[in-house]
Amino acid sequence: MKEKKKWIDCLRVLATFCVIVLHVSAPLLDQYGDISNFDWWVGNIYDGSTRFSVPLFLLITGALILPQTYSSMTMFFKKRFSRVVLPFAFWSFIYIMQSLLALLRNSEITDTNGVIHFFIMQIKEGASFHLWYIYLILGLYLFFPIINKWIKNSNRNEILYFIVLWSIITISNLSTLNQMIPNIELRYFSGYIGVPIIGYYLITTTFNRKKAIYTSLTLITIGTLMTLIGTFFVTKQNNKFIHSFYEYLTPNVILTAVGVFMLFKHYTPPLNKKITSAIFFFSKYSYGIYLVHILVRWYLFKIGISYAFVAPIVGIPITSILCFVISAFIVWGINKVPYGKYISG
Repeated sequence: MKEKKKWIDCLRVLATFCVIVLHVSAPLLDQYGDISNFDWWVGNIYDGSTRFSVPLFLLITGALILPQTYSSMTMFFKKRFSRVVLPFAFWSFIYIMQSLLALLRNSEITDTNGVIHFFIMQIKEGASFHLWYIYLILGLYLFFPIINKWIKNSNRNEILYFIVLWSIITISNLSTLNQMIPNIELRYFSGYIGVPIIGYYLITTTFNRKKAIYTSLTLITIGTLMTLIGTFFVTKQNNKFIHSFYEYLTPNVILTAVGVFMLFKHYTPPLNKKITSAIFFFSKYSYGIYLVHILVRWYLFKIGISYAFVAPIVGIPITSILCFVISAFIVWGINKVPYGKYISG
């Protein structure tokens, strides 16, 4: 159990850091044609090669939550929603206030009705663009008690049946293939729900270690190359950045995420105590880091620390590391105040 927790912690830290990398490098992609090909490719490599981070979070979620047994739905929701909702509400309020103060300063909102409408729309649509993921998780949590019961009473072939159908439907949802599929109602097998189920399947299935490592490296290589090269060609063809290969439910991104998950499951390099302690620290505060990092990124960009403060090939990793570390210590600091652990994440 200790070893399982160790590699899961490593995965969680990697996914959290990769989210920051893709958010730091993302502005470069829209500048296709206005910047050098080299700098655009730097952005494409950093952003495209870290796209696996979001489905990786979902694989981890499925691997940790679905194998558990809950005595009641009340117990499940109390344990899961309290962990997610309070920090989400706190940081949403912070993002809303930041945006609201800017609008008030610019006189874009001038009365109480405008403030109330702004709050309602922010809560409905998300106070920051990255919070869409929390809405996704909350929706999945509503469905997990049902999936948990089904998965506990299903054999491996039945679970694999769902995964295969989900994979086919996910691939068929690509615009180029969608027109060829008969008009059969198949939405029951679509969406993000398939990714946690894959996570459950991978963590509860025993694979040959050597073959699993080779398969993992193959999946990572194929998935990443498809993302980078595919993005380049569709962008060049349209003479503007096209993000279709960046979507989190594209086969290339899912393949990379599955490959990373399997690789860490079957091979984690030996780590000394200091590195292990650091991984545990960042893993513990990963949710809070995710919630706050856009705010930190905004302030870093404002003072001139971004992908552009030096050459992007260097600026992206430096800015990402600073954003990651500062976010972690903000969350750690809030945890130290009374009741801070309930809202920090």
